Formats: sequence, structure tokens, C-alpha cells
Amino acid sequence: MEQGGEAWAEPGEGEATGGRSVRARSPGLGDARERLFRLGAEALTDLELLGLLWTEGLGDAADGVARDGLKALVQEDPRVLCARRGVGPARTSRLLAALELGRRAQRSPEKRPRLRNPKEVHAYLAPTLGALRREVFHVLCFNPRNVLVQDARVAEGTLSACPVDPREVFAAVLASRATAIVFAHNHPSGDPEPSVQDVGLTEHLARAAGILGVKLLDHVVVGDGAFVSMLERGILPDSEREGRRKCVSGGSW
Repeated sequence: MEQGGEAWAEPGEGEATGGRSVRARSPGLGDARERLFRLGAEALTDLELLGLLWTEGLGDAADGVARDGLKALVQEDPRVLCARRGVGPARTSRLLAALELGRRAQRSPEKRPRLRNPKEVHAYLAPTLGALRREVFHVLCFNPRNVLVQDARVAEGTLSACPVDPREVFAAVLASRATAIVFAHNHPSGDPEPSVQDVGLTEHLARAAGILGVKLLDHVVVGDGAFVSMLERGILPDSEREGRRKCVSGGSW
């Protein structure tokens, strides 16, 4: 697939679980903590890092983590993860909070990004959407200089579907006072090819954007290490599509 890169301008140790202390379960935590300060966090194994994050060690969750691996753990639906043996709501919330902090640090939120083309949109969203096992739908809201002013998740679905309410979409757009928008959603299957439903939804939302006087720049579908731009594919239903495709193919917005 051709991808465009031109501009389209905690509780403490020893907390009780089920009425009994779990401090004795993780005798290696002290060693892991010492190595973290001496060698850096990158020197620790996945299991050691999770044990430190959960403060009392992995306990009953250790077997599941060792069997499924870290990637499977962080891709798990929060409700399923919460129900895993030895995990529960407190550990789930700590893990999700740590992951989100890492994503936000990677994005440098102090400086709002200027996203100028589908490739840059994919690079921005891939750390968040690429690992999810359920479909989500985002609307990226931009000012006239293509600076991102809001990234709103307006819908969440299942492994294969995500019902989108246009009212939620355009409530976020109007609240941000955006002059231009990009729609984006993920395919947990890893294949970013737009479905018939994806195209139909885009056509519907594009008509609403036109009525509101908001420019729809693109709809980007995120897969596993790949993406599809509906603008580049020529399926973006907008009267200005051809002019914008020329900009993507060679030149600034």
C-alpha cells in the first residue's frame, strides 16, 4: 500500500489482598528496585517492571503474564484484564495509567503537533490505536495552520464494529472551534483496508461537515504497522478532494 508523506497541510508494599499480606510473594522486588536505580529501568525484565508498578509484586498474576507476554497484557480489554486472576481493578488502573503517561510523554503534549499529511497522522495515532483490541473512533481537530487543538475519542466499539453518533463527533468539533478535521479509527484485525461501512460513514459525516463549514481533510484507518488514507485512495466524498489529493502528491497545503 502506498503511503503518502507529502504535506496536505499506589498503595505501599505489603498491602493486603483478600485479607492477607502479599509482601512475602515477591522476594526479588528489592533487588529489582536496586538495579533500577543503579542500571536504569531498561535493565529490568517485563515481569520485574510490572512487579514494581504493582508495588507488591505479580503474585497470582505472574503465570498469566509469563504465558501471554507483555504485549498481550497491554492489548487486553480493561474489563477482561480486570477479571484476570491476581489482577483486579486496582492493578488494572495502575497499568493503564502508566501506559497512558508513557504515550503522552512520547507525544510531547507541551507542544501541540502540526500534522500535515496522512503519514504524520498515522505516526501520531499508532502508539495509541495500534495496540487496541477494540475499534475506537477519533476526530482530530485543527486550527487554520493545521495545528492539532483537540484529539477526541468519540466512540468505542468491539473487535469488529464501532457505532459512531454524528452528534458526538460534531459536538467535539464545535467545542474546539476547529476549522478542519481528520477522522481516524483502527482495525484490530491489523488490516487497514476500509470497509463498505467505513466508506458509508465517511460520506455521511462529510455531508454534515460541509453543512457546518468545517473542512474534512481525510479519514485515516490505522492497522498493524500500516494505514489507509481515504483521501489518497480517492474515496473521500468531498468536492475539494481532487485539489487536496494533488497537494498530497506534490507540494505544501
